[in-house]
Amino acid sequence: MITTPHIRKYIDPDLVSGAVSSEGGYVCAPYLHNESASKLKETLEKSDYVDDMYLATATFSEDGNAYFPSHTNTYLLARFKDQKQTMKQVERYKQDKPTFVFTRDDEFFERLSYQKLNLVSVYYLEYGNSESDLSDLALTVAKRQRVRRAECGSLALSSTETPKFTFPYGDNLVVLEVSSENSHQSDNKYCEKTRREVARKGIRLTNLMNLSVIEQIK
Repeated sequence: MITTPHIRKYIDPDLVSGAVSSEGGYVCAPYLHNESASKLKETLEKSDYVDDMYLATATFSEDGNAYFPSHTNTYLLARFKDQKQTMKQVERYKQDKPTFVFTRDDEFFERLSYQKLNLVSVYYLEYGNSESDLSDLALTVAKRQRVRRAECGSLALSSTETPKFTFPYGDNLVVLEVSSENSHQSDNKYCEKTRREVARKGIRLTNLMNLSVIEQIK
């Protein structure tokens, strides 16, 4: 598992918010026309543990498709602040297609932005998760002005069906929030350029999935 207890000290203090709990993260749940999806949406909308919720379309990379072939196009994307309580609700309304729960282990930085959330891009590290590597990664990403928040964390899955393959990098995630008024295609290219800049530091960051925000629900 990636541990970065001091990673925030490498970021310009003007970019960084206050102390951040490791209990937060994101729920990415299939938005299907069934009772479980409707009940989960209703529950998350009412939850005191969910700060924001969106409707988003998902684009899985070739690598992501290999591990998660059973997925849909549209998802509920909710940012939560209490992992235990949120997981209880996710498990209560699980579906055959997996719900992805990205839990935060540490936050690299958070930048104040008045623009809307447009894209959440999820990556994983196959190797290169030393504190030095993560410091280089954080500093590189912090220079990208559209990225309003960057975190590292872990992946938990919730589904009525057991995945055929085990995703081996579930403890090595990097999640970027992109805020802009640009098209989703433009921000996808922006994230790809960011990934290449990180790669020039000798750190292999592999895209898992991109979530393009359609509308804000909560």
